[in-house]
Amino acid sequence: MDGILPLWKPKGLTSHDCVFKIRKLLKMKKVGHTGTLDPGVDGVLPICLGKATKIAEYITDAGKVYEGEVTLGTSTTTEDAYGEVLEVKKVEASAITIPQIQQIFHELTGEIEQIPPLYSAVKVNGKKLYEYARAGIHVERPKRKIHIYDLRLLHEEIEWQAGEARFSFRVHCSKGTYIRTLAVMIGEKLGYPAHMSSLTRTASASFTRNECVTFKELEQCIKEDHSIEKMLFPLEKGLSYLQMKEINEPLLKRILDGAVLPIPENWPQGPVVLVYHHKAYAIYDIHPNKSDFIKPVKVIRNVKV
Repeated sequence: MDGILPLWKPKGLTSHDCVFKIRKLLKMKKVGHTGTLDPGVDGVLPICLGKATKIAEYITDAGKVYEGEVTLGTSTTTEDAYGEVLEVKKVEASAITIPQIQQIFHELTGEIEQIPPLYSAVKVNGKKLYEYARAGIHVERPKRKIHIYDLRLLHEEIEWQAGEARFSFRVHCSKGTYIRTLAVMIGEKLGYPAHMSSLTRTASASFTRNECVTFKELEQCIKEDHSIEKMLFPLEKGLSYLQMKEINEPLLKRILDGAVLPIPENWPQGPVVLVYHHKAYAIYDIHPNKSDFIKPVKVIRNVKV
């Protein structure tokens, strides 16, 4: 069975828990997820089955869309609602305005730098940051460049309660963006400690909320002995954000052999999916040492189907 199952990950499970559960439900080993979602976050988690596991990294590398909530007035060790309180500063009613928030969102749009949270899986000298944090060891966290394509208020209103202010947002961002850290950065620009109080992923690569299935729906389908293939998308959908080029049969034979090829006319920048009769066979890019040639960076199918 090959394809992509767009799962709606529930809160309380890790991404690996979801993979383990699907392996058991479908009785198959070749299952992989496409980008970690924290246990406290729900939302779109495309699961790759069979040959589709070969392109999991490309879905992981694609942009994501999230809807979340920032709470001003309190910061935490984990930068979300599950950590210990670090700092508290009362937010006076009406101290923050919608135009202020919108201006800061504008400032944070585009390429920006982030410092990953202490409690994250980013590695420093071979160890994950959360391992240092749990051991109480201070370590320099590396800055990373990420891209915010769009950042806007979900509702143009602020909720005031018990010395805190809350507002909801939607963000379209690149791989590697920590939304927890983005919430903290928004708070810093507004002059208050802050944390991300809730988060949902609404899109991953070309997969959206409306296309997702829940574990309940999947289990019901299996229980009623229906084919789950109707729930799957072809692996090509996971690559649909990349450039695609249709090829002929003679070229297909060379691609199946993993050939390095002279660069065709009008070859675009970046990776290109080579397609024959609507099936993706390989991803090619410009050769790193021979700029007049292209080479395979990923062979998806090595036989004609």
